[in-house]
Amino acid sequence: MRDRRWDTDVCVVGGGMSGLCAALAAARRGARVVLAHDRPVFGGNASSEIRVGIIGADRCGAVPHARETGLIEEIRLRNLASNPGMDWCLWDLLLYEMAREEPNLTALMNASCLDATLEAGRIAAVTAWQLTTETRHAVHAPVFIDASGDGILAALSGADTRIGREARAEYDEPAAPAVADARTMGMTCYFCARREQTPSAFTPPPWAHVYETDDRLPYGAPGHDARHVVERGGRRFRLGHWWIELGGEADGIHDTEELKHELLRIVLGVWDHIKNRGDHDAGNFRLEWLQFLPGKRESRRILGDYVLNQRDCEKAPVFPDTVAYGGWPMDDHDPRGFYKTAAPTIFHPCASPYGIPYRCLYSRNVPNLMMAGRNISATHMALSSTRVMATCATLGQAAGTAAAMAVARGIAPREVGRSHLRDLQQTLMLEDCHLPGFALEVPPVTRRFALSSSHGDPSVLWNGTDRQVGDRRNCLDLPAGGWVALEAPEPCAVKCLDVVCDSDLSTQIVTMDYAEEYPAGHRALPAGLVSSFRVSVRAGERWEPLATVSKNARRQLRIPIGRSVTGLRLDGFETVGGAAAASVRLFRMSLQ
Repeated sequence: MRDRRWDTDVCVVGGGMSGLCAALAAARRGARVVLAHDRPVFGGNASSEIRVGIIGADRCGAVPHARETGLIEEIRLRNLASNPGMDWCLWDLLLYEMAREEPNLTALMNASCLDATLEAGRIAAVTAWQLTTETRHAVHAPVFIDASGDGILAALSGADTRIGREARAEYDEPAAPAVADARTMGMTCYFCARREQTPSAFTPPPWAHVYETDDRLPYGAPGHDARHVVERGGRRFRLGHWWIELGGEADGIHDTEELKHELLRIVLGVWDHIKNRGDHDAGNFRLEWLQFLPGKRESRRILGDYVLNQRDCEKAPVFPDTVAYGGWPMDDHDPRGFYKTAAPTIFHPCASPYGIPYRCLYSRNVPNLMMAGRNISATHMALSSTRVMATCATLGQAAGTAAAMAVARGIAPREVGRSHLRDLQQTLMLEDCHLPGFALEVPPVTRRFALSSSHGDPSVLWNGTDRQVGDRRNCLDLPAGGWVALEAPEPCAVKCLDVVCDSDLSTQIVTMDYAEEYPAGHRALPAGLVSSFRVSVRAGERWEPLATVSKNARRQLRIPIGRSVTGLRLDGFETVGGAAAASVRLFRMSLQ
């Protein structure tokens, strides 16, 4: 057995969407990051091991202009460009590539966090056992982020945590039970089937459950009655059924392996029913994949200086320390799961978007512990909304950004919120994270330039809101042949040019999940996304070509300038949709 020591700035435990985004955000802000992840692939519930699609505040396209931006939008668009067939192995590869591309990020895969060393109440180091190399990795850092889902680092470090449902009166939550309990939402195992040209048989193992008739299957939520979900034609056969769920009445951490076996007995029994017991038009479907790592919804929650609750999700107050937002309904699954007698989940309404404060992202009693994902400081009811992965990704980006700031300033995460909150929020918005109720300030160097364009009033590019909000479009429309420019009376040193273009936040784009059920347009880059343009600079009297952007698949582009100029000009715009797109839409053009 080998031992290896790492001295780094930020240690992230867990490489799901929240942990990966936390690690990427911190690394891009200049922090050295070690990410310890106990699986061979990134993504957590959104990986090929579990195969849950990424959803969030836009509610699968039902709420226009609510889709999360920042890192998660970068990932989604990159996936559309490189993986239009929505192959899970290519999705895994994309996330792996993004981690490997960051020079400040070291990823320890197949490395399970198993111990924490504390000094004076702070975490000094964590130990992760890497099965593939038989190596114990000791990671020393001033700041740690628990993005493990189950909150393993919180448990090892003595952080205050909570499991289960709060009493109704504790946070004035009408949807909470009258008396607090330890019940949670359960976990699910999916299956994957494929339609083939010829019929195939299925023989279940003898230990699988048997469901002779449709009536033996559970009653689902409105519109999701299991007896209709397994209807003729196999619309949902490709990726199983979320209502095959257990664990809410058990210990969702320590009983996981027993629960997995029972879930497999149910899954195989449901597939046996679909194939062999009733007419479901499944003769040509073949079972090609079973989920052996249950997808969890809820376990430990780490308590911070604030606990997000049902009223916050409903009323959407503007927190002064907002650093992310949610918007998925409070999707509260029945703890009984598959064996319930009523609806398996209740969708309690909430606002979209509602802000999530920074005080929910750091431990209230372990000074250098932060958290991101489904283990943030929230009640059971609020968690039923914040747990979806697009929301978790934005929480990860916020936590990673704050962690890098804490390290750079030599302070604790709590102090970032108390003394450097504006910097944190402005940094997040500069990286294209939308914060409801807040606006990005125009960078100082940008104010030395004047905006002009061939069409329209370009001042909208400096209004600090990079998406449509209500009826306010907040964008500059440029028709074919249009241009936009920044000009100054004297040379100014410019590091880079920031451009934010339209990626059609008004409609849903599919990130894995039931991709084949959606029209092709939902599985391709948005037609109005800028695909190419020219950048020119002026240092004296003449405009000179600087760069040509082509084959773009990003909403936010950052173009290095690295010189003193008196002007920058963008023209020659083309979009992904080519002639089909009526105009180019820009939300931001600023300088750093």
